[in-house]
Amino acid sequence: MVNLILFGPPGSGKGTQSAKIIEKYGLLHLSTGDLLRYEIGNKTPLGLEAQKFMDQGLLVPDEVVIGMISSKLDANPEARGFIFDGFPRTTAQAEALDKLLSLKKTAISVVLSLEVPEEELIKRLLNRGLTSGRSDDASEDVVKARIVEYHNKTAPVADHYAKFGKFKKIKGDGTVEEIFDLLSKEIDELLGEKV
Repeated sequence: MVNLILFGPPGSGKGTQSAKIIEKYGLLHLSTGDLLRYEIGNKTPLGLEAQKFMDQGLLVPDEVVIGMISSKLDANPEARGFIFDGFPRTTAQAEALDKLLSLKKTAISVVLSLEVPEEELIKRLLNRGLTSGRSDDASEDVVKARIVEYHNKTAPVADHYAKFGKFKKIKGDGTVEEIFDLLSKEIDELLGEKV
């Protein structure tokens, strides 16, 4: 099983590249946002628990999110692997995810981090803001704040996986195809090791 975390600041192209990776490699997309919506929509015990926190304006606790990830893994025993989106965002979440995957006799294979110069991110996000209608992409100050927030929060997660030799930086500026080729090279190498 190949389990990837695709990292990158807002505007780095994670969504675009995730879709291409899923299509090429047949991995399942594991988005914590999608999981929350599914569990809440289906009124599962975990969904009801999450809803209680959200109704109070609180973040859903890590244990609840980990429970949802566990359910998703259990529901897809034949999966070739997963691509994690939006999780883990903190070292505590990374450690909890590692523990869960270990119980399931698997692990994170690699964290691929799309590295894009800040000026390019700002340009991409402001351009996206012109067409997407997303208010968080409309102001340069807000965009810069989101990039700083990303680096502050996720740098420790990168360090966590780097300790295990599982963190790889990928040049994230260039054409969609150029970036995908770099990502594919890393994934092909992993799959080669698994065969």
